[in-house]
Amino acid sequence: MTTRLMKNEETKKSLNWVDFFKIKKQERRVNVVSGIITGFLSSNIAFAYAANVEIDPTQMIFGIDPSMVIVGGCITAGFFGYLIGPAFGRPLFKFKHRNVLAQYNNKTKIFVEHVKKNRVDASTQSLNNPPPDYYGEKIGSLKEYKTWLRDSNAYRHNNGDL
Repeated sequence: MTTRLMKNEETKKSLNWVDFFKIKKQERRVNVVSGIITGFLSSNIAFAYAANVEIDPTQMIFGIDPSMVIVGGCITAGFFGYLIGPAFGRPLFKFKHRNVLAQYNNKTKIFVEHVKKNRVDASTQSLNNPPPDYYGEKIGSLKEYKTWLRDSNAYRHNNGDL
C-alpha cells in the first residue's frame, strides 16, 4: 500500500515525456469529440430553426433556391459548431488533468521550443518535396518525435539548408 502511495506521489511530482504525449493525445481526442458533438448539435439547431421558418419556394434568397440556402446554413452551422467545440472540451480536459496541468503546460512549452529549434525552413518546399510536419502537430510519441527529427535532418541535408 505504501509503495502505491509513493508511486502516486512521484507521478504527481514529475511528468515524464511518455506521459506527456499520452496526455497530449487525450487532449486532442477530447477536443475532436467535443467538436463533433457541438457541430452535430449546432447543425440540428439550425435545421430545427429552418424547419419552422415559412419560406416561399417561388422566391429566391440571394439569387439561390431557398432549399439550397437552408442546407448551406445547416452545413455552415455544423462547421462553426465544430470549430467552437474545443472551447467546451478544453475546460473538461483541464478539470480532468488538474493535478498535472502545470507540469503539462511546462512540458508543452519545452516541446514547442524543441520543435521551433529543429524544424526546417519551409521556403524550399514543393509538391514533390514537402517538408516534415512544420508545427509538430502529428507528433504523438517519443518514437514519432525521433522520426520527425530524422526526417527534418534529411530534408535539410537534401535541400542544402545545413
